[in-house]
Amino acid sequence: MPARDLFAWRAFDALTARELHDLLKLRADVFVVEQACLFADIDGRDPDAVHLLARRGPGGPLAGTLRLFGPECRGGPAVMGRVATTASARGTGLGRALVIEGIAEAGRRFGAVPIRIGAQSRLEAFYAGLGFARTGDDYAEDGIAHCTMVRG
Repeated sequence: MPARDLFAWRAFDALTARELHDLLKLRADVFVVEQACLFADIDGRDPDAVHLLARRGPGGPLAGTLRLFGPECRGGPAVMGRVATTASARGTGLGRALVIEGIAEAGRRFGAVPIRIGAQSRLEAFYAGLGFARTGDDYAEDGIAHCTMVRG
């Protein structure tokens, strides 16, 4: 698992131009190119999220990212999404470390609230291993099977 100091949380307005470029490129590489899925990644919600950036060593290339939203109402869940790692980082434990850090940051920022994700259904076991449980049937999002999962 990567060292904690390789993670950086940024509010949208605090992202540098380079960080924003790297984050959007990583997401496009994974969600649009690798998964051959045309969808509007820039959905207008990034300014409302905090973004986790994971680098391969100090000053290294961006290897993973996710975004985290606070609860929309009292007692509601925080929402984690756009979890992505580069192809070369897969199998290294970085994806797991990203989600664990996302869970920890949700606790630091919002207290003991549930966390909801819209997981690709093929990754259900991965998220279940991190304490998330499916809450409904599969649904199609941009032509890919997803399921809603909640932790806590």
